[in-house]
Amino acid sequence: MIDAHNHLQDPRFLGKQGQLIDTMKEAGITGCVVNGTCENDWPQVARLARDHPEFVTPSFGLHPWKVDARSPHWLETLTRFLEDSPGAGLGECGLDRWMEHPDLTAQHEVFRQQIAIAVELKRPLTIHCLKAWGPLLEELHSAPALPKFLLHSFAGSKEIARECLKLGACFSFSGYFLHPRKAKVRAVFQSLPPERILVETDAPDMSLPEPHFHFGDLNHPANLATISRELASLSGVEEKIFHNNARRFFNLIDRSQNAP
Repeated sequence: MIDAHNHLQDPRFLGKQGQLIDTMKEAGITGCVVNGTCENDWPQVARLARDHPEFVTPSFGLHPWKVDARSPHWLETLTRFLEDSPGAGLGECGLDRWMEHPDLTAQHEVFRQQIAIAVELKRPLTIHCLKAWGPLLEELHSAPALPKFLLHSFAGSKEIARECLKLGACFSFSGYFLHPRKAKVRAVFQSLPPERILVETDAPDMSLPEPHFHFGDLNHPANLATISRELASLSGVEEKIFHNNARRFFNLIDRSQNAP
């Protein structure tokens, strides 16, 4: 099982990452993609990947919530982290109109730059989108080229999903969508081609209604096992398909084949 999106570097997990990873392995999870969000946490993501190279795949990106705090050299720094980690993805990045007082001009500029880097370096792109589906589609349609991209914790409509499918999107399902009030999101995932679906925890956030594993009031990344099983049950798709999709999307199959 592959957790397609989490934040093990989050300060709320500080000093407990080894313990969390041990529990994930006991639950049958074989790897995860740890997503950076800003210049301050990229070094921690890189460190986790160095300390757990067989388990952690790093991804470095500038999250729309962190755009206003970027330094003048953020793009050079991001490029350096990606070049230093040839197996890394790019993300989490994207657009967000849900946050208070968003600087949409800056968000769009930063997002375009990250799309371009992902294309240039041939890296999988993980996208965050909240209340900005129209602008996101405009950016994707207007980009000179697109990398393969994942819409993480996708909560858009079936119409949005159809448009994104045409552009090559993959979609990841988080445990938060198992809450009863999220029936519409579950219906969208039931309509998607199985080969485009991945599974994630987004830990320490996006808790599921009845978690099996607990870390205080936070979402434990080992809950991926429950999320995967529940999604397979409601979609009628074998669990292994979701995780094989993650291996292909993040090039984990190629890396295992090329390992000494």
